[in-house]
Amino acid sequence: MAADPRFFPAGSALTLAEAATLAGGELRGGDAALRITGVGPLQAAGAAEVSFLDNRRYLPQALDSQAAAIVIAPELLARLPEGRVAIVTKQPYLGFGRIARALHPVPSARPGIHPTAVIDPTARIGAGSEIGPFVVIEADAEIGPGCIIGPHAVIGAGVVLGEGCRIGAHASLSHTIAGRGVVLHPGARTGQEGFGFAVTPEGRFETMPQLGRVILEDAVEVGANACVDRGSQTDTVLGAGTRLDNLVQIGHNVRTGKGCVLVAQVGLAGSTHLGHGVQMGGQSGTAGHLEIGDRAQIAAQSGVMSDVGVSEVVGGSPAWPMRETLRAFATLRRLAKPAGRPG
Repeated sequence: MAADPRFFPAGSALTLAEAATLAGGELRGGDAALRITGVGPLQAAGAAEVSFLDNRRYLPQALDSQAAAIVIAPELLARLPEGRVAIVTKQPYLGFGRIARALHPVPSARPGIHPTAVIDPTARIGAGSEIGPFVVIEADAEIGPGCIIGPHAVIGAGVVLGEGCRIGAHASLSHTIAGRGVVLHPGARTGQEGFGFAVTPEGRFETMPQLGRVILEDAVEVGANACVDRGSQTDTVLGAGTRLDNLVQIGHNVRTGKGCVLVAQVGLAGSTHLGHGVQMGGQSGTAGHLEIGDRAQIAAQSGVMSDVGVSEVVGGSPAWPMRETLRAFATLRRLAKPAGRPG
């Protein structure tokens, strides 16, 4: 089915030639001037929509698809029926995404301040920014040009947002410096006090001052209801382009490199350092004070208790190199099998 226009307003139509250029591909067959107005899945896309195929298991759906064109990898092109229109590119999913974004662009800021917003007189609001209903912007905060601040969001004292940031409904930022194009989805929190305390001789907990900040570099995205604690003595830093899924927890003093991806319910304990391009699967987590090397991959539900090397792939709890983990699982399964049971 096509994108619901109530939620995803359509942009300008594209010709197939323009779509192929956006996808970084080559148009094979069809009318280059044909205009497309939307995108859709193989089984539902219509004659004015584009779909994509990057997995052989969906070939049967591609054979019957009514899409105006299918964005497809070169190795799968020969499997399409004669006469089927294709946009051939080495990265079909990426190409399809760029077409979809052009047809359904992210809404631009609608400049203005809602009358219910509460803005301290010392706060600075950049030109062209949209400040929604019941937003609170505290003293000396700085909102860059073209930002969108959603309903009930709270921008704390001294917080800085770079140009073109988007802050979702009910999100809050304190003790945070954000670069250009940073996105916080609804309910996300950055800059709250980290989980640090000392135990008194009487056995009570005494909170340690958390005197650092959160630094969100350009194009960082923080998912809905994710939390990024500020540093205790140094800063918590998320490197440029890093993406946090919903419900991710980042402890104090964590630092990530550029382009890291942390899937839902990942937890990083304090002072863990991630290199560039690290990927962590859902519900995985680390102990504190660890070093995770560039491009390391951590499987879902892994518990990382020690450093992980550059480009290393680990899994399990405690996390081991993936091959060792899979062998250990296989051995355990054999040991658990009832005597005399085949297989």
